[in-house]
Amino acid sequence: MGPGRGGRTPEGPEAKSGGEAGAGLPEGAAGPELARAVLDAAKARRQAAGSTRRRSAVRGDGEKRLRGYSGPGPDPRDPQPLGAVLDKLVKARGWQQPAAEATVFGAWERVVGPEVAQHSRPVKLENGELTVEARSTAWATQLRLLAGSLLKQIASEVGHNVVRKLHIHGPAAPSWSRGPRRVRGRGPRDTYG
Repeated sequence: MGPGRGGRTPEGPEAKSGGEAGAGLPEGAAGPELARAVLDAAKARRQAAGSTRRRSAVRGDGEKRLRGYSGPGPDPRDPQPLGAVLDKLVKARGWQQPAAEATVFGAWERVVGPEVAQHSRPVKLENGELTVEARSTAWATQLRLLAGSLLKQIASEVGHNVVRKLHIHGPAAPSWSRGPRRVRGRGPRDTYG
């Protein structure tokens, strides 16, 4: 068999012009000698290219990623706790404010305490103003009196300037404008008079 795979000689522009693929290969080498020569040439090209570029790559988030053995000490490539990775992601994406707002709703009992959470629930948070619905009008009055301390508790748990003002109201009154017994139109006007 001749040089190359299957007895064929290499063809193409590199073989004809003595290009990069054929550079540095001994003439008339065949079999294991040719394979060794090709391997040595590839290693030499890699070392030449490796000296010009650094051993790091840039990840999608703009951070440089190191390559190779990390060594015995701590390294950014070591496995990280999920909480630390999520905190880093939240900061990188600028999600601190939405995450803090979600904490108000998701961890209401932890934020205000179990007794207050049992008798109230957050309804809406818009522009730093939190609307809270109490279970009864008596609890609504009590929560209005505790508004200052509730704001401090919320600020200590989720951060300052997430909630700047509280709107507290009692339970919603039933609406008589919908339902199976509603009569369309103005209805009789002498019912209450």
